[in-house]
Amino acid sequence: MASPLTLVLPFFVLVVFPYAAVSAGQASCCYKRLFSLGDSITDTGNLASVAPNISALAFPYGETFFHRPTGRFCDGRLIVDFIAEALKLPLLTPFLAGKTAEDFKQGANFAVSGATALSQQFFKDMGLDLTIIPPFSLDVQVEWFQRVLHMLGPTEQDRKDIMSSSVFLMGEIGGNDYNHPFFQNRSFEDEIKPLVPKVIEKIENATKVLIGLGAKAIIVPGNFPIGCIPRYLTMFQSNNPSDYDATGCIRWLNDFAEEHNRALRLMLDSIRSHDPAVTIVYGDYYDAILEVTRSPQKHGFRKDVALTACCGDGGPHNSGTLFSCNATSVLCPDPSKHISWDGLHLTEAAYQFVAYGMMNGQYADRPFCSRNADSN
Repeated sequence: MASPLTLVLPFFVLVVFPYAAVSAGQASCCYKRLFSLGDSITDTGNLASVAPNISALAFPYGETFFHRPTGRFCDGRLIVDFIAEALKLPLLTPFLAGKTAEDFKQGANFAVSGATALSQQFFKDMGLDLTIIPPFSLDVQVEWFQRVLHMLGPTEQDRKDIMSSSVFLMGEIGGNDYNHPFFQNRSFEDEIKPLVPKVIEKIENATKVLIGLGAKAIIVPGNFPIGCIPRYLTMFQSNNPSDYDATGCIRWLNDFAEEHNRALRLMLDSIRSHDPAVTIVYGDYYDAILEVTRSPQKHGFRKDVALTACCGDGGPHNSGTLFSCNATSVLCPDPSKHISWDGLHLTEAAYQFVAYGMMNGQYADRPFCSRNADSN
């Protein structure tokens, strides 16, 4: 993209189709609203509202489904879009594009491309270049949500009813907390790995705020296998065969993503033990993308481009020096056969695989169905 501001790897989500099969004895879920937070994996136009020159507002972004750029860093729909469709809800209005309560009647999207769990000030204190780090951290997004909640519910009871009948997608968030220092050549051992507990703590705090407001159903996604992402494969290419697994992904990067996900799951288990009445689902982005990367043909993708961006600027992974694609990029003829769209973000086809896998429970750690939602 024209600016790497949208660096956003990871994000996640899960929700069951209204008609999806669930465990025995349970009814299908029905939620009135969907609220989402996160980064570019979930952003449907917030960054575009404040940065009108981003590449996601130019061709070929949006070519597959919308047939025009929409501010999504994808050729088409995102996971959150597939979830909204499954719940028979309209595609979410980006918070920064809405004006009235009517705009957010059935939910809102607070995700911003490039956003972090930690504050912008944290990275300023680290000495990072803030031009690629937007001031819309997870804390800011939670504040935005609370403003919308009060807009929708003038009374305390109204707000409780809204919270208990809504689904919350918490991310994916946190990937950019690692991306930004990675892409600014910071030390992995000394500066990036130590961020994990700080990132997890921010996600924990945000989750607890939602629970405190009355949320009954929250999906918290994990990180992607970043060692399989074309941009990372280009940046950290190695002549040592032992650095790669049998698929061609970089081992130590995937190990790091797993470290983040383990810490996230432990944190979620702790919250569950204190709030057993709240449905908290861990969305397994990692295993979903690892599956299609290792067995692409099984799921309709091309094996020869499993680790190659559809749209990029050349090189072995078609992901060289740029952070996005544009009208001059090398563009594949059929994005639906690719997993990676622009070297950092996935194609609509890959997002659909993740979304459907989460919604049918294959890539989630527990069934997602809340009796609270059914009763409101």
